[in-house]
Amino acid sequence: MAGRDHHHPPQKKNTSFSSSCCTSFLFLALLLFTSLFLALSLFGTSLSLQQRHYESFESTPTEIKTEVLSASCEYSDGKWIYDPTARSSRYDSTCKEIYKGWSCIAGNKSNALDILKWHWKPNDCDLPQFDPLSFLQLYRDTNIGFVGDSLNRNMFVSLFCTLKRVSGEVRKWRPAGADRGFTFLQYNLTIAYHRTNLLVRYGRWSENSNGGVLESFGYKEGYRVDIDVPEGTWADAPNFHDILILNTGHWWWAPSKFDPVKSPMLFFEKGMPVVPPISPDIGLDMVLKRMVSYVEARKRPGTIIFFRTQSPRHFEGGDWDQGGSCQRSQPLLPQEVEEFFSVKNNRTNVETRLVNEHLYKAIEGSSLRILDITHMSEYRADAHPSSAGGKKHDDCMHWCLPGITDTWNDLLISHLNKLKVRN
Repeated sequence: MAGRDHHHPPQKKNTSFSSSCCTSFLFLALLLFTSLFLALSLFGTSLSLQQRHYESFESTPTEIKTEVLSASCEYSDGKWIYDPTARSSRYDSTCKEIYKGWSCIAGNKSNALDILKWHWKPNDCDLPQFDPLSFLQLYRDTNIGFVGDSLNRNMFVSLFCTLKRVSGEVRKWRPAGADRGFTFLQYNLTIAYHRTNLLVRYGRWSENSNGGVLESFGYKEGYRVDIDVPEGTWADAPNFHDILILNTGHWWWAPSKFDPVKSPMLFFEKGMPVVPPISPDIGLDMVLKRMVSYVEARKRPGTIIFFRTQSPRHFEGGDWDQGGSCQRSQPLLPQEVEEFFSVKNNRTNVETRLVNEHLYKAIEGSSLRILDITHMSEYRADAHPSSAGGKKHDDCMHWCLPGITDTWNDLLISHLNKLKVRN
C-alpha cells in the first residue's frame, strides 16, 4: 500500500505532463495547418490574378487594348488642346511624297510649327497617336486604298510619310489602276491612292448637229456624268484592297468647273441622258447610291470600307476665285464654327455639311462605315497652306503636312483596331 502510494504521485504527474504536451502539440499543429492553408490560398490567389493580368496584357497589342477601353467613345465630339512643348516626331518636310504646296514648314508659313502643337481631345476618351511600327506589324499582308479627290491624297500622303519614317524599304508602283502606290516590303503592306473627283466617269459633252434629247432642252455643251459607271482609276480597287477609304464632295459644288449655265453637269444612266435633266444635288444622291452598291457587290470577302465625311474649307471674304483667304493663326471658337458652316447661314463654305447630309443618307443600310473627320476639322482654319501654298490664290481647302490629316489617320486606325479586336 505504502509502496503503491509512493509510486502513484509520479504516475499522476506524468499523466498531467503528457496531457499538456498533447494539447500543445494539437494547438501548434492546428496553427501550422491554418497558416499553411492561408499562405497557399493567398499565393494561389496572387498567382491567379497575375496570370489573368498577364493573359489580358498579352491577348491584345497595346494600341488595340487602348481602343477596347474607349470602345463607346464618340471621337468627333471634343476640342483642340494646345501644348506649347509638343514636338512632331511623325515625319518632316523632307518626305518626298508631300506635294510642294502642302509643305507649310518648307513654304515658311508663319504658324507651320504651331499647327503641330494642337491635339484633338475627345470629350469622353483619348485619341492616341498611332504607332507606325505596330501598325505595320499588325496589318502585315494588307492592301489599303484611298479613293477620292485630292483631300484623300492629302490623307494618303500623311500615312505614307508616317510609315516611311520607320520602314524605308519601299516599292513604288500603281496597283489596280491607282494614281500612286507603295508597298512596304518587309511587311507586304500596300497603300495606294486612286484619284477620282466624282467617283464616276465624266467628260466633256457637246451638242450633236443632228439634235438629240439634251439638245431639245437647249443644251449646247457641258459635262457628261455617267452615274452608274465608276471612274477607271478605281473600278478594280474594291477587288484588290482589304481596306478602302472613299470620299467625294468638293467637285460637286464647284461652279467654276461645272458652271450651271456654261458647262453644266449632264447626267447619264445606262448610256442614255437622264430626263428631265436633274440638278447636281440629285445627281450626287444617284451617284452615291449606285457607287455604294458597286463596292458592296465587288469587294473582297472581309473588306472594310469607310466613307470619309467632307473636309471643310475655310475661305473668308469670298471663294477661292473671289479673293477669299484664310490667314488665321489659331483654331476657330465654337461659335465661329457655326457661323462658318451652318447650312442656314449659307455662306461660302456651306457645302461641308450639305455633302454630309447626302452621304449619310446614301450609306444607310449598307455595310459601309463613316469616318467622321468633319467636326474636328471645322475648327482648324489655321491649318491650311493659305498663301504659303504657292498658288495665285490662298489654298484654304487642302491641309498642311505635317498637320490635320495626321489626326484623321489616328482616327482611322483607332476604328480599324476596334474592328480587329471585335472580330
